[in-house]
Amino acid sequence: MSFQAYLDAAEGKTGLTPRQLVEIAQSKGFDEPTVKAGVILEWLKADYGLGRGHGMALVHVIKKGPTIDSRHVGSDGTHRDETDTLWLDGAATKPV
Repeated sequence: MSFQAYLDAAEGKTGLTPRQLVEIAQSKGFDEPTVKAGVILEWLKADYGLGRGHGMALVHVIKKGPTIDSRHVGSDGTHRDETDTLWLDGAATKPV
């Protein structure tokens, strides 16, 4: 599953866009360098019922922003995506 597919699915499960989830995480200080992924994963599971796969995609954008490594773009790998920039503003508004 691609990073973008995980983010889109998380939106479907929570009713919140990835950007909204990032903003909530930032308001809680989860974007601070000292915050470990496990803390964010626990929050996402407790508050939104998200599992590890969806959670780790969100951890990436919370901690590193929407850019992913170009090796995932157009590859045959597990996390293959069409572009190196993830869309955070909701599946319904994603440009074609």
